[in-house]
Amino acid sequence: MNASSAATRPTIGVLALQGDVREHVAALEHCGADAVLVRRESELAAVDGLVLPGGESTTISKLLQAFELLEPLRARLRDGMPAFGSCAGMILLASEVLDTRADAQHLSGIDMTVRRNAFGRQVDSFETDLDFTGLDTPVRAVFIRAPWVERVGAGVEVLARVPHGPAQGRIVAARQGNVVATSFHPEVTGDLRVHELFVDLVRKAR
Repeated sequence: MNASSAATRPTIGVLALQGDVREHVAALEHCGADAVLVRRESELAAVDGLVLPGGESTTISKLLQAFELLEPLRARLRDGMPAFGSCAGMILLASEVLDTRADAQHLSGIDMTVRRNAFGRQVDSFETDLDFTGLDTPVRAVFIRAPWVERVGAGVEVLARVPHGPAQGRIVAARQGNVVATSFHPEVTGDLRVHELFVDLVRKAR
Protein backbone atom coordinates (compact mmCIF):
# COMPACT_ATOMS: atom_id res chain seq x y z
CA MET A 1 0.00 0.00 0.00
CA ASN A 2 1.44 3.39 -0.94
CA ALA A 3 1.28 6.48 1.27
CA SER A 4 -1.58 8.10 -0.63
CA SER A 5 -3.83 5.03 -0.42
CA ALA A 6 -3.00 4.59 3.27
CA ALA A 7 -3.98 8.21 3.88
CA THR A 8 -7.43 7.57 2.41
CA ARG A 9 -8.12 4.58 4.70
CA PRO A 10 -10.04 5.87 7.71
CA THR A 11 -9.74 4.08 11.04
CA ILE A 12 -13.23 2.98 12.04
CA GLY A 13 -13.95 1.36 15.38
CA VAL A 14 -16.53 -1.32 16.05
CA LEU A 15 -17.98 -1.20 19.55
CA ALA A 16 -16.95 -4.65 20.77
CA LEU A 17 -18.95 -5.09 23.96
CA GLN A 18 -21.64 -7.43 22.62
CA GLY A 19 -23.29 -8.29 19.31
CA ASP A 20 -22.26 -9.09 15.73
CA VAL A 21 -18.86 -7.39 15.87
CA ARG A 22 -16.92 -9.70 13.54
CA GLU A 23 -19.29 -9.19 10.61
CA HIS A 24 -18.95 -5.42 10.78
CA VAL A 25 -15.16 -5.61 11.01
CA ALA A 26 -15.05 -7.75 7.86
CA ALA A 27 -17.43 -5.42 6.00
CA LEU A 28 -15.47 -2.29 6.91
CA GLU A 29 -12.14 -3.82 5.90
CA HIS A 30 -13.64 -4.90 2.57
CA CYS A 31 -14.87 -1.34 2.00
CA GLY A 32 -11.45 0.25 2.46
CA ALA A 33 -11.27 1.10 6.16
CA ASP A 34 -8.93 -0.04 8.90
CA ALA A 35 -11.32 -1.61 11.42
CA VAL A 36 -10.39 -1.79 15.11
CA LEU A 37 -12.21 -3.04 18.18
CA VAL A 38 -13.31 -0.46 20.74
CA ARG A 39 -13.74 -1.39 24.41
CA ARG A 40 -11.87 1.44 26.14
CA GLU A 41 -11.98 5.22 26.13
CA SER A 42 -8.44 5.40 24.71
CA GLU A 43 -9.49 3.19 21.78
CA LEU A 44 -12.57 5.35 21.16
CA ALA A 45 -10.41 8.49 21.12
CA ALA A 46 -8.20 7.04 18.36
CA VAL A 47 -10.88 6.30 15.72
CA ASP A 48 -12.29 8.46 12.92
CA GLY A 49 -15.75 6.88 13.19
CA LEU A 50 -17.60 4.14 15.07
CA VAL A 51 -20.00 1.31 14.26
CA LEU A 52 -22.50 0.24 16.93
CA PRO A 53 -23.47 -3.33 16.01
CA GLY A 54 -26.65 -5.30 16.41
CA GLY A 55 -27.08 -7.27 19.61
CA GLU A 56 -29.13 -6.58 22.73
CA SER A 57 -29.50 -2.86 23.28
CA THR A 58 -30.11 -2.92 27.04
CA THR A 59 -27.10 -5.20 27.55
CA ILE A 60 -24.87 -2.92 25.47
CA SER A 61 -26.24 0.06 27.41
CA LYS A 62 -25.18 -1.54 30.71
CA LEU A 63 -21.77 -2.47 29.33
CA LEU A 64 -21.18 1.09 28.07
CA GLN A 65 -21.59 2.21 31.66
CA ALA A 66 -19.51 -0.65 33.10
CA PHE A 67 -16.63 0.09 30.69
CA GLU A 68 -16.95 3.87 31.36
CA LEU A 69 -17.65 4.53 27.70
CA LEU A 70 -21.11 6.08 27.87
CA GLU A 71 -20.15 9.72 28.50
CA PRO A 72 -17.01 9.66 26.29
CA LEU A 73 -19.11 8.29 23.44
CA ARG A 74 -21.80 10.91 23.94
CA ALA A 75 -19.10 13.58 23.90
CA ARG A 76 -17.55 12.34 20.67
CA LEU A 77 -20.96 12.24 19.00
CA ARG A 78 -21.62 15.82 20.11
CA ASP A 79 -18.25 16.76 18.61
CA GLY A 80 -19.31 15.36 15.23
CA MET A 81 -17.74 11.90 15.13
CA PRO A 82 -19.39 9.81 12.37
CA ALA A 83 -21.27 6.77 13.65
CA PHE A 84 -23.35 3.99 12.16
CA GLY A 85 -25.72 1.82 14.19
CA SER A 86 -27.54 -1.29 12.97
CA CYS A 87 -30.56 -2.73 14.84
CA ALA A 88 -29.51 -2.42 18.52
CA GLY A 89 -27.09 0.27 17.37
CA MET A 90 -30.05 2.26 15.99
CA ILE A 91 -31.76 2.00 19.37
CA LEU A 92 -28.66 3.24 21.18
CA LEU A 93 -28.29 6.20 18.80
CA ALA A 94 -31.88 7.40 19.29
CA SER A 95 -32.89 10.38 21.39
CA GLU A 96 -35.96 8.52 22.69
CA VAL A 97 -36.62 4.77 23.00
CA LEU A 98 -40.03 3.16 23.52
CA ASP A 99 -40.64 -0.27 25.09
CA THR A 100 -37.30 -0.37 26.88
CA ARG A 101 -36.15 -0.70 30.48
CA ALA A 102 -36.44 2.38 32.65
CA ASP A 103 -32.71 2.29 33.41
CA ALA A 104 -31.58 1.88 29.79
CA GLN A 105 -29.29 4.60 28.46
CA HIS A 106 -29.15 6.03 24.95
CA LEU A 107 -26.79 8.33 23.08
CA SER A 108 -29.02 10.92 21.35
CA GLY A 109 -26.94 10.77 18.18
CA ILE A 110 -30.06 11.19 16.01
CA ASP A 111 -33.19 13.17 16.92
CA MET A 112 -35.63 10.27 16.57
CA THR A 113 -37.98 8.07 18.57
CA VAL A 114 -37.35 4.35 18.14
CA ARG A 115 -39.53 1.43 19.28
CA ARG A 116 -37.66 -1.70 20.37
CA ASN A 117 -38.72 -5.08 18.90
CA ALA A 118 -41.30 -3.24 16.83
CA PHE A 119 -41.63 -6.00 14.23
CA GLY A 120 -42.14 -8.72 16.83
CA ARG A 121 -40.16 -11.59 18.29
CA GLN A 122 -37.35 -13.67 16.78
CA VAL A 123 -39.87 -15.83 14.87
CA ASP A 124 -41.11 -12.68 13.12
CA SER A 125 -37.72 -11.97 11.54
CA PHE A 126 -37.89 -11.40 7.79
CA GLU A 127 -36.08 -10.14 4.69
CA THR A 128 -37.19 -7.63 2.07
CA ASP A 129 -35.80 -5.33 -0.61
CA LEU A 130 -35.65 -1.63 0.29
CA ASP A 131 -35.13 1.49 -1.75
CA PHE A 132 -32.30 3.27 0.05
CA THR A 133 -31.36 6.91 -0.52
CA GLY A 134 -27.94 7.08 -2.18
CA LEU A 135 -28.11 3.61 -3.72
CA ASP A 136 -29.09 3.01 -7.35
CA THR A 137 -30.83 -0.32 -6.75
CA PRO A 138 -32.70 -1.77 -3.74
CA VAL A 139 -30.74 -3.21 -0.84
CA ARG A 140 -31.61 -6.61 0.64
CA ALA A 141 -32.54 -5.99 4.27
CA VAL A 142 -32.57 -8.57 7.05
CA PHE A 143 -34.71 -7.70 10.09
CA ILE A 144 -34.11 -9.66 13.32
CA ARG A 145 -36.14 -8.53 16.35
CA ALA A 146 -35.77 -5.14 14.75
CA PRO A 147 -36.82 -1.67 15.85
CA TRP A 148 -38.49 0.93 13.70
CA VAL A 149 -38.53 4.73 13.89
CA GLU A 150 -41.78 6.36 14.97
CA ARG A 151 -40.65 10.01 14.86
CA VAL A 152 -37.82 11.99 13.32
CA GLY A 153 -36.78 15.54 14.06
CA ALA A 154 -36.60 18.34 11.53
CA GLY A 155 -32.91 17.78 10.82
CA VAL A 156 -33.21 14.04 10.16
CA GLU A 157 -33.17 12.54 6.66
CA VAL A 158 -35.23 9.39 6.13
CA LEU A 159 -33.18 6.93 4.08
CA ALA A 160 -35.52 3.93 3.81
CA ARG A 161 -39.05 2.79 4.61
CA VAL A 162 -40.71 -0.62 4.62
CA PRO A 163 -42.21 -0.97 1.12
CA HIS A 164 -45.17 -3.26 1.83
CA GLY A 165 -46.91 -5.48 4.36
CA PRO A 166 -48.31 -4.67 7.82
CA ALA A 167 -45.41 -2.29 8.54
CA GLN A 168 -45.62 -0.49 5.19
CA GLY A 169 -44.23 3.04 5.42
CA ARG A 170 -42.35 2.53 8.68
CA ILE A 171 -38.97 4.26 8.77
CA VAL A 172 -36.09 1.77 8.97
CA ALA A 173 -33.08 3.92 8.09
CA ALA A 174 -32.22 7.52 8.96
CA ARG A 175 -29.36 9.98 8.99
CA GLN A 176 -28.61 13.18 10.86
CA GLY A 177 -25.32 14.85 9.98
CA ASN A 178 -22.57 12.27 10.29
CA VAL A 179 -24.71 9.69 12.11
CA VAL A 180 -26.54 6.91 10.25
CA ALA A 181 -28.79 4.16 11.63
CA THR A 182 -30.61 1.18 10.15
CA SER A 183 -33.17 -1.17 11.67
CA PHE A 184 -31.74 -3.99 9.59
CA HIS A 185 -28.39 -5.80 9.42
CA PRO A 186 -26.49 -4.86 6.23
CA GLU A 187 -23.45 -6.74 7.50
CA VAL A 188 -25.03 -10.20 7.02
CA THR A 189 -26.18 -10.14 3.39
CA GLY A 190 -22.97 -9.69 1.40
CA ASP A 191 -24.33 -6.41 -0.03
CA LEU A 192 -21.89 -3.95 1.53
CA ARG A 193 -23.11 -0.74 -0.09
CA VAL A 194 -24.42 0.71 3.17
CA HIS A 195 -20.98 0.17 4.70
CA GLU A 196 -19.41 1.75 1.61
CA LEU A 197 -21.59 4.83 2.09
CA PHE A 198 -20.53 5.04 5.74
CA VAL A 199 -16.82 4.59 5.01
CA ASP A 200 -17.08 7.36 2.42
CA LEU A 201 -18.87 9.58 4.96
CA VAL A 202 -16.06 9.00 7.49
CA ARG A 203 -13.40 9.66 4.88
CA LYS A 204 -14.99 13.00 3.98
CA ALA A 205 -15.39 13.98 7.65
CA ARG A 206 -11.69 13.46 8.50
